[in-house]
Amino acid sequence: MSPDKQKKLNKIRKKLDNLDDKLIILVKKRTNLVNEVLNLKNKKNQIIDKKRIKIILKRIKIKSKRNKIDPKITNRIWKNMIWSYIDYEKRNFKKK
Repeated sequence: MSPDKQKKLNKIRKKLDNLDDKLIILVKKRTNLVNEVLNLKNKKNQIIDKKRIKIILKRIKIKSKRNKIDPKITNRIWKNMIWSYIDYEKRNFKKK
Protein backbone atom coordinates (compact mmCIF):
# COMPACT_ATOMS: atom_id res chain seq x y z
CA MET A 1 0.00 0.00 0.00
CA SER A 2 1.28 3.45 -0.86
CA PRO A 3 2.08 5.87 1.98
CA ASP A 4 -0.78 8.12 0.84
CA LYS A 5 -3.28 5.28 0.96
CA GLN A 6 -1.94 4.17 4.33
CA LYS A 7 -2.46 7.68 5.67
CA LYS A 8 -6.05 7.73 4.37
CA LEU A 9 -6.67 4.29 5.84
CA ASN A 10 -5.41 5.43 9.23
CA LYS A 11 -7.70 8.48 9.14
CA ILE A 12 -10.72 6.34 8.31
CA ARG A 13 -9.83 3.87 11.06
CA LYS A 14 -9.60 6.73 13.54
CA LYS A 15 -13.12 7.82 12.51
CA LEU A 16 -14.32 4.24 12.99
CA ASP A 17 -12.73 4.15 16.45
CA ASN A 18 -14.50 7.40 17.37
CA LEU A 19 -17.79 6.02 16.12
CA ASP A 20 -17.23 2.85 18.16
CA ASP A 21 -16.77 5.02 21.25
CA LYS A 22 -20.15 6.61 20.61
CA LEU A 23 -21.77 3.23 20.01
CA ILE A 24 -20.48 1.97 23.36
CA ILE A 25 -22.26 4.86 25.08
CA LEU A 26 -25.47 4.00 23.23
CA VAL A 27 -25.16 0.33 24.18
CA LYS A 28 -24.84 1.38 27.81
CA LYS A 29 -28.01 3.50 27.51
CA ARG A 30 -29.82 0.60 25.87
CA THR A 31 -28.66 -1.75 28.61
CA ASN A 32 -30.04 0.62 31.24
CA LEU A 33 -33.43 0.60 29.48
CA VAL A 34 -33.37 -3.19 29.19
CA ASN A 35 -32.74 -3.34 32.94
CA GLU A 36 -35.81 -1.18 33.52
CA VAL A 37 -37.89 -3.49 31.34
CA LEU A 38 -36.48 -6.55 33.07
CA ASN A 39 -37.50 -5.17 36.45
CA LEU A 40 -41.11 -5.04 35.24
CA LYS A 41 -41.21 -8.71 34.22
CA ASN A 42 -42.65 -11.17 36.73
CA LYS A 43 -41.95 -14.41 34.91
CA LYS A 44 -39.02 -15.64 32.89
CA ASN A 45 -41.32 -16.59 30.01
CA GLN A 46 -42.02 -12.86 29.54
CA ILE A 47 -38.46 -12.29 28.35
CA ILE A 48 -38.98 -13.38 24.74
CA ASP A 49 -41.70 -11.45 22.91
CA LYS A 50 -41.70 -12.80 19.34
CA LYS A 51 -44.32 -10.31 18.19
CA ARG A 52 -42.20 -7.40 19.42
CA ILE A 53 -39.07 -8.84 17.79
CA LYS A 54 -40.89 -9.12 14.47
CA ILE A 55 -42.07 -5.49 14.72
CA ILE A 56 -38.56 -4.25 15.55
CA LEU A 57 -36.96 -6.10 12.65
CA LYS A 58 -39.61 -4.88 10.21
CA ARG A 59 -39.11 -1.28 11.36
CA ILE A 60 -35.33 -1.60 11.03
CA LYS A 61 -35.69 -3.00 7.51
CA ILE A 62 -37.83 -0.05 6.46
CA LYS A 63 -35.46 2.48 8.03
CA SER A 64 -32.46 0.75 6.47
CA LYS A 65 -33.93 0.96 2.98
CA ARG A 66 -34.93 4.58 3.54
CA ASN A 67 -31.35 5.38 4.58
CA LYS A 68 -29.80 3.31 1.78
CA ILE A 69 -28.22 0.78 4.12
CA ASP A 70 -28.08 -2.88 3.16
CA PRO A 71 -31.01 -4.37 5.16
CA LYS A 72 -29.14 -7.66 5.54
CA ILE A 73 -26.46 -5.89 7.56
CA THR A 74 -28.89 -4.14 9.90
CA ASN A 75 -31.06 -7.24 10.24
CA ARG A 76 -28.06 -9.27 11.35
CA ILE A 77 -26.89 -6.56 13.75
CA TRP A 78 -30.32 -6.17 15.35
CA LYS A 79 -30.99 -9.91 15.57
CA ASN A 80 -27.66 -10.39 17.33
CA MET A 81 -28.35 -7.47 19.63
CA ILE A 82 -31.87 -8.68 20.45
CA TRP A 83 -30.74 -12.22 21.21
CA SER A 84 -27.77 -10.95 23.20
CA TYR A 85 -30.13 -8.93 25.37
CA ILE A 86 -32.49 -11.88 25.70
CA ASP A 87 -29.56 -13.89 27.00
CA TYR A 88 -28.65 -10.99 29.30
CA GLU A 89 -32.22 -10.84 30.64
CA LYS A 90 -32.29 -14.58 31.27
CA ARG A 91 -29.02 -14.38 33.19
CA ASN A 92 -30.21 -11.41 35.24
CA PHE A 93 -33.84 -12.32 35.81
CA LYS A 94 -34.83 -12.37 39.47
CA LYS A 95 -38.02 -14.04 40.59
CA LYS A 96 -40.36 -11.71 42.39
